[in-house]
Amino acid sequence: MKPNKNSSRGRQEGKKSTPLSRKRKPLDRKPIKKTTPKTNSVSKKDESSGIRLNKYIANSGICSRREADTYIEHGSVQVNGKLVTEMGYKVQPDDVVKFDGTSITPEQKKYVLLNKPKNYITTMDDDRGRKTVMELIANASKERIYPVGRLDRNTTGLLLFTNDGDLAKKLTHPKHNVRKLYHASLDRKLDLKDLEKLRGDVVIEGRKVFIDAVSYVDGEPKTEVGIEIHSGRNRIVRKIFEHVGYKVNKLDRVIFAELTKKNLPRGRWRELTNLEVANLQKMQ
Repeated sequence: MKPNKNSSRGRQEGKKSTPLSRKRKPLDRKPIKKTTPKTNSVSKKDESSGIRLNKYIANSGICSRREADTYIEHGSVQVNGKLVTEMGYKVQPDDVVKFDGTSITPEQKKYVLLNKPKNYITTMDDDRGRKTVMELIANASKERIYPVGRLDRNTTGLLLFTNDGDLAKKLTHPKHNVRKLYHASLDRKLDLKDLEKLRGDVVIEGRKVFIDAVSYVDGEPKTEVGIEIHSGRNRIVRKIFEHVGYKVNKLDRVIFAELTKKNLPRGRWRELTNLEVANLQKMQ
């Protein structure tokens, strides 16, 4: 009987010592399963919290995100008193951010459309005491907003203001083909042959000008011409007509990035609707 008992005990001891029997013990693995996901979830939460520093700066109305990267790289930004040059740095809600020594906070994005009158210049201020477009939108926003692009002093029509640096850069870059439609009043009737010239290749100051469309204004004398471009060069519409021998007496921008002057009298402004803002941001 002893040998049988010893044999049975031996077999039982053998079963206890096998790797398979150890794997079946639940207590050996449960603690690992419980602790592993907790570690991962904390890590993901830390990575996703906060706002990227370049976006924080752009939201403060100082510049675009791309420009903010340059400022960060060159040591213009401090967070909680420490210089930060890391591109992907995340700002937390209670952080103090300084740009060139001045504390900044993200602003609410504002978008204001002005129907600019004549004799106002597109600049923030003027040392010669001339009237500026900023006087016309002085009460439009508590945030500091800036004109997107320019209209010269004698040009009237649509001018957009915002503190959204990313959108402003998109709307002024030629590669985005932002639509700009002007109504030009010429000093004399535009000959059909000259109109056809403008529909061909036009080179001004050694650079080709892309004219998307040009035609007479329906129901108006042949002095009234509509011209659509996406170039942002200074005084380019006036130069286009001078190129074929005409002087522009009046110039009015009637469409800008699909925004129109409908129900917006000269010299007045309005805020963009949420739909208009969304459409602008969708532009490729």
